[in-house]
Amino acid sequence: MIDPQVLQQLAPNGVLCAAINFGNPVLAQRGAGGEPLGVSVALAKALADELGVELELITFESAGKVFAALAEDVWRVAFLAIEPVREQEIAFSAPYVAIKGTYLVAKDSPFTQVAQLDAPGRRIAVGQGAAYDLYLSRTVQHAELVRAPTSSAAVDVCIEQGLDAAAGVRDFLQTRVNEQWRLVEDDFMTIRQAMAVPIAHAAAAAFVRSFVERQKENGRVKRGLFASGQSAELQAT
Repeated sequence: MIDPQVLQQLAPNGVLCAAINFGNPVLAQRGAGGEPLGVSVALAKALADELGVELELITFESAGKVFAALAEDVWRVAFLAIEPVREQEIAFSAPYVAIKGTYLVAKDSPFTQVAQLDAPGRRIAVGQGAAYDLYLSRTVQHAELVRAPTSSAAVDVCIEQGLDAAAGVRDFLQTRVNEQWRLVEDDFMTIRQAMAVPIAHAAAAAFVRSFVERQKENGRVKRGLFASGQSAELQAT
């Protein structure tokens, strides 16, 4: 039996409203008909099934927009990167996916290491509100961060404006590598993706923490990654 308080916090009126963020293509993608797919969708479906409730997917173009919608109470569970700024308002599970954040640069760029980009006069494109935007905002001391509406748009902004680099998820940026663009050799952070609930919902937070551990143990996370064309090795330990 599910604790009634858990049901009330996660699925009032018998519906689990789950925020799906298309800003990170490792976690969520659009199907041929525009429908949400990916490991985060698989986990949302599994959670609804376990609770015995209906599922409503609320889609967003970026993690920043998911976080901004918290105050509107339009979702009860989300899939976001663990970040100190967000932890003031959100309770996170342990991570279920761990991905690397790095830079895409021009093939003829002199930069081969992350640290070389943090210098006066350097300009780096980032997706506004993404976990790596929050991280770089705290850690970059000299370079200028140029914000794009979404993580994927950061690459386009970098190209269009002739910036020095685009920040993003290594797995996604790898798809943009060609005869003109390459990745630097190292990473600036490990992005820990987790399930999240509003911090006031303590019973729901405890349930979701347990749920995530069980989904890692039973292989659902790896299956969800593999089914959506991602490496199963991205599962967090």
